[in-house]
Amino acid sequence: MKIIIYITLLILFLNNTNARDLGQTEITAEDGIEVFQNEKYYLLKNNVEIASDNFNLKADIVKAYFNKDLYDITNIYAEGSVILNSDDRDLAANGNVLEFSFQEEKIKITGINSKLILNKSLMFSDGIIEVNNLDGTFLINGKNSKLKNDDITINGSDIKGKFSSNNDINEIVELYVEDQNICNIKTNEIDMFSLKAKYNKEKNIIELIDNVKVIRGKEIITGDYGYVDIESNSYKVTSNNSSKVKVLISQENE
Repeated sequence: MKIIIYITLLILFLNNTNARDLGQTEITAEDGIEVFQNEKYYLLKNNVEIASDNFNLKADIVKAYFNKDLYDITNIYAEGSVILNSDDRDLAANGNVLEFSFQEEKIKITGINSKLILNKSLMFSDGIIEVNNLDGTFLINGKNSKLKNDDITINGSDIKGKFSSNNDINEIVELYVEDQNICNIKTNEIDMFSLKAKYNKEKNIIELIDNVKVIRGKEIITGDYGYVDIESNSYKVTSNNSSKVKVLISQENE
């Protein structure tokens, strides 16, 4: 069964024509709504806005899946200048296409200038950003991919790993970064470059693989392999050929 309703101004569920009250969902769509009752989703077109207790969404096209009632939204597919905000989840996102599951707490954003802010962690990409908030896994893939918080900035075409929530902050407990050109991991003390990098919180070590460069202050060390102890800010760089390890130390005149 398919029900098609065409509207030009406002759809407000729960039969309220005033401002949205607690527990209500307000939806605006300029070109109408198509309701697919059997499939349990509805399609909204052109300048769509959805406002609810849990989130606010703006997009050109929205496909919203529901459970029992139209306002009981479980999953969302949105495209075209998508903007999503959810204060109770400390979440903000924008991109060309967004897929979001409220029950599974999975979000995927694709397209140029995609952005996701989750618990004070910032993620950027011209490709894909994907986070499973329940198990903490994340993926950032494509050009201009970046992960940033107060303690660390990570750049690479393929960034993936695992978060652990601690005091409403997503702490990285596992990390793998790769880039065919160069990836970059920067803390407050050390700037690291390599083709590949790995991190595990239990060891608290960042492992750098191929085309390694470590910068701390005025020290620059290059080689084939390196590791950095995040706790002590100590590091070691080695090479398959010992003559390839290079150290540069600059000194400014007083």
